Amino acid sequence: MSEVASNLDGPQNQDAQLAADAIAAGQEKLPNVDVEADYEAAQQFSVSPIDRTGEGAQAAQEATAPQFEVSQPESTTTTAEPTGDPGDYLDMARQVSPAPTGASNVTDDLVNKAIEKGQPGQ
Repeated sequence: MSEVASNLDGPQNQDAQLAADAIAAGQEKLPNVDVEADYEAAQQFSVSPIDRTGEGAQAAQEATAPQFEVSQPESTTTTAEPTGDPGDYLDMARQVSPAPTGASNVTDDLVNKAIEKGQPGQ
């Protein structure tokens, strides 16, 4: 980004300045820009010729068709009976998101050692 900002007096800006000076002195005419005509011309290129026919829709369908069989999700229903037992809630939570495999080997001793090592001055 600094390269762009430091190159403000390059040949492109000098050409623009020379063109502006020539226009101000009356040596050159001010360019006439017809934005509406340019917009209309651009509209001709916004849609390809194949898209104007039925072949374009079929080509788009073939290009975006899935290449592999997509399985349909199975719906499940979970009914929570109001029992007032917090253990029921924990069981339901385990069904939704089971515990990760491979138990952690972090113990209270390891946590205490980590806390001790984290103290400043030790």
